[in-house]
Amino acid sequence: MNRTLARIVLSPLTLTMSLAANAQDRHYKFIDLGTLGGQASYFSNGFDGILNQHGAAVGWADTAIADPFPTFCFDADCLVSHAFVSRNGVRTDLGTLPGGASSQATWISANGIIAGSAQNGVEDPLIPGWGELRAVLWENGHIIDLGTLGGGNESAIGSVNSRGQAVGAAMNTVPDAFDLVGPGLFPTQCRAFLWLNGAMQDLGTLGGDDANANFINERGQIVGTSYTNTTPNATTGVPTIDPFLWERGRMIDLGTLGGTIGGVAAFNSRGEVVGTSNVTGDVFARPYLWTKQHGMQDLGTLGGNTGVVNWINDAGEIVGKTDLPGSLSPQDHHAVLWRHGHQIDLGAFPEDTNSNAYYVNSRGQVVGTSEDRAHMLIGVGEHAFLWEGNGPMVDLNTLIPPGASLELTYAIAINDRGEIAGFGVPPGVLPEDYETQGHAYVLLPCDEGHPNLEGCDYSMADDAHSVRPMVYGVPTRTAPAWSRRLENRGAMRP
Repeated sequence: MNRTLARIVLSPLTLTMSLAANAQDRHYKFIDLGTLGGQASYFSNGFDGILNQHGAAVGWADTAIADPFPTFCFDADCLVSHAFVSRNGVRTDLGTLPGGASSQATWISANGIIAGSAQNGVEDPLIPGWGELRAVLWENGHIIDLGTLGGGNESAIGSVNSRGQAVGAAMNTVPDAFDLVGPGLFPTQCRAFLWLNGAMQDLGTLGGDDANANFINERGQIVGTSYTNTTPNATTGVPTIDPFLWERGRMIDLGTLGGTIGGVAAFNSRGEVVGTSNVTGDVFARPYLWTKQHGMQDLGTLGGNTGVVNWINDAGEIVGKTDLPGSLSPQDHHAVLWRHGHQIDLGAFPEDTNSNAYYVNSRGQVVGTSEDRAHMLIGVGEHAFLWEGNGPMVDLNTLIPPGASLELTYAIAINDRGEIAGFGVPPGVLPEDYETQGHAYVLLPCDEGHPNLEGCDYSMADDAHSVRPMVYGVPTRTAPAWSRRLENRGAMRP
């Protein structure tokens, strides 16, 4: 049953006048994670399990070595990249599979198990010029190839929990014209898997040929997407895609908001699922919350046509962005926080018209990016922000030492210790060049939870770091290499 949540949209003026914790009173130790000799470093901004509660963050960084598969480069700058883990700002190269060139880390569990993808050095015999990718785990300093299903050539990771249960998608050898990951590129079926202790299990489907597992929580519940049939729809050109919840050996269809495509974006320990679903006609997509008690509920928008959800914390707080009313196409959008059924407009900075919220921690601190309309139209963020209490939104560039080596354009994760992960660009580099010249960074708060932290004794000069008041509050995500290589080929769209 589809239900629309009752919502109260709080205006920026209301937020500004409310009494709350003030983000502008904070300051941070800034750490530029740099590269491995190349031009850029990255955090995945697809599913934001990149930062755990112990301050460990995972990503990947360029070397100076040319990509051996230039037809389908691993990264936009066609350089070999290696996965890394950063612990309190100290970066460690995780390497890759024997014989392989590039790797990336996209998820880290609460107890430090790292999940990602790595090349094995083999060209996929079904796709000339494509270097095979395998889902991998790093545990106790060792890399583990999770393999594939039924002799297929490729696999990709979704996430991993503290029990070492990993989920993702793997190819088999059954021909398929509508592979769920890359229709028109991968010629075989893609199946959702659960991996544990060396064994990969096919989770089945909702009735179609393909499925993909995105998340697993600490209870072992899994969410993902699956085709429900094998007949392409007139509106989308592919079979119907529904989100699913898998538990106790059973795959449950979560349905949609009336359209023929639904996806998942995040999942918490209570089994609450959030994502985006097309509505009837497949013209617009809306954000949803699914619970066992109420099924799929339309979260609504700020008056416009569409919205996107990015994260849900264990308290049930949700963040994303939704459209504003207006005749422009596409419509402008603002970062939003859904709390206790109310939708809160987080605004955008005075010079901007759009924003997107990527993560909310258990303390209700929200991070994201704000940008002007020109950058929104090309899918690029400009100003990383922190929002807490009742606001206002604060530019993180005003909370780090003057003369920092990066302009912070995205903040994409914040843990319960208030530590932040994101990426930005060096001085003189345009925000839109972050994929070829940007760097990953972490921010460590200068607070009682981080006593005697070196680098916290700088002066916050008023003229150099004035706080920008909020007037109102979506760029493309830095996705895992598999998705971005498909996007470059035209098989996927941002």
